[in-house]
Amino acid sequence: MQKNSFIVLLFVLLFSQEKIAAQNNLSLKEAVTIAIQNSYDIKLVENALSIAQNNNNYGVAGGLPTVTATGTNNNTLTTINQTFPDPSRNTTRSGVDGTTLNGGLSATMILFNGYRIAATKDRLESIQKQTEAALQVQMLNTSSIVMQQYYNVIRQVAFLKTIEKSIEASEQRVAIVKTRQEIGVANQADLLQSSLDLNALLQAKQNQLLVLDQVKADLYNSMVVPANSNYNFTDSIQVDQKLLLSDVESKMKAHPLLQSAQQLINVNQFLEKETKALMYPTLRANSGFNYNSNKSAAGFILLNESYGPFLGFNLSIPIYAGTASKRAYKNAQINTVSAKIQFDNTAQNLSTELFKTYQNYQNSLKQTPTEIQNYEMSDALLTLVMEKFKLGQATIVDVKQAQQSFETAGFRLTSLRFSAKIAEIELKRLSNQLNF
Repeated sequence: MQKNSFIVLLFVLLFSQEKIAAQNNLSLKEAVTIAIQNSYDIKLVENALSIAQNNNNYGVAGGLPTVTATGTNNNTLTTINQTFPDPSRNTTRSGVDGTTLNGGLSATMILFNGYRIAATKDRLESIQKQTEAALQVQMLNTSSIVMQQYYNVIRQVAFLKTIEKSIEASEQRVAIVKTRQEIGVANQADLLQSSLDLNALLQAKQNQLLVLDQVKADLYNSMVVPANSNYNFTDSIQVDQKLLLSDVESKMKAHPLLQSAQQLINVNQFLEKETKALMYPTLRANSGFNYNSNKSAAGFILLNESYGPFLGFNLSIPIYAGTASKRAYKNAQINTVSAKIQFDNTAQNLSTELFKTYQNYQNSLKQTPTEIQNYEMSDALLTLVMEKFKLGQATIVDVKQAQQSFETAGFRLTSLRFSAKIAEIELKRLSNQLNF
């Protein structure tokens, strides 16, 4: 009975440990998702988008009527001295109560102002679209940064594994030299040199562990999670080798950065229309209801009330304002030209960056097969030299050279794969097809 209970308890503990480990796994998709949800930069742009959406309204553009309610109530205490032709009507009193009550409801609406309202509404619409594009740009940039940092962690882990494998070879070398020394076929110098090489690799491993912790902290910072978080990274570096320059160039035209630049042109064009509208007449309609009441405890008039609706129109014609409107319109035209130049500059920079990145991408892909062969050969060479060293057919120098070749090939292959992956990520970011 106790044996069965122990087995059940052991199974529960093992299952719990596996569940906890699974919960700490972090895939690339999960890392990007967490970063997008938590990113402060994205939240700031989202707030700017909320403001742009709130402003994109006909009321903000001035296309809806303005309704105002007013009310005034004044109480007075006065002295009255009134003289009439008929002396019997004369009035002289002090401390006379009086009340004046005024109220009204008025509505004003612009009927025409040179289509300024329509231009303003279109401008607010363009600002909203521009902010939406800015949000897409920020999400692309955040995703790209997180993906690069995630794969940098994978790269540093690969570096660490290369060092650890070389450490295994050095430990074997030290053990073999110690055994040979015990039987008198190895000298103290061989043991010291082997131990020095092992210690150097152990120090390199410690430094690599520090680098790994730091790149993890950078990734966690982008994800907005604690720097001491502990995740198991499950993805590996797999490069998409099917990207074509013509394809990414054609898709680059839909990049939100270009869309944002185009919306900036639209905004300035609508500002031109708004500014030009200042030189046109403005026609307003006014309507409402007024109420006036005057009461007095004594005097010639004890009560005077008036109330009723009103309707009117107001026409304002600009005649001369020191050429300020014309100059403002000219400045708006210049700003539009500047926005077009900015668009062309953005497109040129994107195109150049995409071309250079594609060259790096192709160069990394072309070198990868050779580096894979170099790594496989250096691995085989290290294994062969270690076997020969065990048989006394290779020297310590041979083993050390084989280890260095293995380490160099491992570092170079990992860096090359990482470089190709970074180029792939950038190409997809620049062509607005970044996914995970």
